[in-house]
Amino acid sequence: MHSMARSAATDALAAALIDVRGVSFAYGSTPVVEDVDLTVAPREFVALVGPNGSGKSTLLRVILGALTPTRGSVRLLGRVPAELRDRWRLGYVPQRPTLAPDVPATVREIVTAGRLARSGWWRRLRDVDEQAVSHAMESVDLAELADEPVRKLSGGQQQRAFIARAFASEPELLVLDEPIAGIDAESQRRFRDSLVHLIRSHGAGVLLVSHELSAVSDVIDRVVVLKRTVQFDGPPERLVQEGVSLGVHPEDLPLWLEGLR
Repeated sequence: MHSMARSAATDALAAALIDVRGVSFAYGSTPVVEDVDLTVAPREFVALVGPNGSGKSTLLRVILGALTPTRGSVRLLGRVPAELRDRWRLGYVPQRPTLAPDVPATVREIVTAGRLARSGWWRRLRDVDEQAVSHAMESVDLAELADEPVRKLSGGQQQRAFIARAFASEPELLVLDEPIAGIDAESQRRFRDSLVHLIRSHGAGVLLVSHELSAVSDVIDRVVVLKRTVQFDGPPERLVQEGVSLGVHPEDLPLWLEGLR
């Protein structure tokens, strides 16, 4: 029985979309992340939280392959991050995506670019591709602005366009860095519903880095609290039972760190 359990655990790790083991990173002699383990499996929704300076951004860059860990190992979709070739399998929305001010691209064109990354830039869009693009724009409440130049949109609307671009490729893994900052409540609801659809209908895994979890608190599987090391990794219910709110904190999530040792 124990060997079967070990085998199941090994299979689960082998299938992990993100598999971080014993990762540390330092800038010079200053440690930023120390001995971190983190996994995200298919159909799993994991939130990564912590105060400014906790190492979240650094850990994210290590996971995505922009930084090489000082110690430990990272597997992204089963590969060393630098060796991942089918990049469409990973949907990534940075904290402040930017578009050159003179680029005339419309919302539809930005979102379509996400789909073409999957289907191939040389291919004509098929009906299924058009449907995915339309669904992605609707999911962030931008369908009515589909033909508007992105540069004319507000910052929050631009953020939603880049979220839709990530949705359009129907990725196996979606990584989102503070995606709903400045987004209104209705758009947050649509965002939540789209994540649920991506997870349940497409089997995707989601890693969400955010200070604001109230919009998605009912669908998160695990919350990982980082303050250089992992302070907590478990279901959100355990935090709520301890009196920790999953909503907005005016002073940079102070309660995430109290009593979590």
